[in-house]
Amino acid sequence: MSDSVDRLYQAVLAAKHADPATSRTSRLLRAGRAKMAKKLGEEAFEVVIGALQANGEAVVRESADLLYNLVVLWASAGVAPGDVWKEMNRRERLFGIAEKMLKSRDEKVRRPPLATVAMRPMHKRRVKVGQS
Repeated sequence: MSDSVDRLYQAVLAAKHADPATSRTSRLLRAGRAKMAKKLGEEAFEVVIGALQANGEAVVRESADLLYNLVVLWASAGVAPGDVWKEMNRRERLFGIAEKMLKSRDEKVRRPPLATVAMRPMHKRRVKVGQS
């Protein structure tokens, strides 16, 4: 699988300079990381829906879309597949192939928030009778 992801990554890098009118990847890269992250989240959600519906074909299709969008986001962030493979290998040496690294309570506290959105409450404007 890593060969396929590596080839996809190289194709995504090549698409950075392609014409956005003809390249979906180029359009996505130019749309910015927020758009890429949104697409990644949408595809992940579609994988979950397929799994919950016990629809193996949908899980396969949506997983391919998920991997594509993940690789596009990696390319935008300057993360190469080899960087991810190294981390997976490190975790395998420490915990075994199927284990995810445990996160300490302190590590969670130090992590920066994904996004901060300033929201102000919306109030309805009251209009007195006779005013517009």
